[in-house]
Amino acid sequence: MSRTVSGFSPCRALRPAGRWAALVCALCIAATAPRAEPRDYELDPEHLAIGFLVEHIGYSKVLGQFHEVSGSYRFDEQTGELSEVSIIVETASVSTNHARRDRHLRSADFLNARRFATMTFTAATARRLDDTNYEVTGDLQLLGVTRPVTLTAVWNKSGRYPIGLRPYVMGVSARGSFRRSDFGMSYGVADGLVGDTVELIIEFEARRR
Repeated sequence: MSRTVSGFSPCRALRPAGRWAALVCALCIAATAPRAEPRDYELDPEHLAIGFLVEHIGYSKVLGQFHEVSGSYRFDEQTGELSEVSIIVETASVSTNHARRDRHLRSADFLNARRFATMTFTAATARRLDDTNYEVTGDLQLLGVTRPVTLTAVWNKSGRYPIGLRPYVMGVSARGSFRRSDFGMSYGVADGLVGDTVELIIEFEARRR
């Protein structure tokens, strides 16, 4: 269908004869269609939270987060195309508001932060579900093991930032989960002391470069 403005159709106005008609109409549509403009974004460390929930002996869930995270991605607002997702987490930055437990989490029983200083999530592309919802399936590398992990992400808002020196910002909420035993982190799984499923909670603002 040709794009019209105030009832005007470029294809009807030209009406070329013969075999050139389809080509001219296609060129008219292409000229008036919005062009893709993918832009690069960088996660804002001042407005970024990557948290997790893990069951503790079945009584409750421990809530923790990582304080040192960086990342970037490419996004096109016109087409909704998301690509080149990269998130890097410093494992030693883990915190559950309990010093002894945090030391244990950094040990070889869990994150082994001395040997594996980072864990990463990368994705080449994403599946758009509707105007604001996405399914991002990528690779999580943890403890030297790489496994696929899927995140559901919501594009909350994009626009000129009302404060500070961040000219254009995009806000996103994402959720996901994985089994830590898939990465060789099996401490406490067999006896039920520590849950196997890790629920991810991701909230961030990203600055457009």
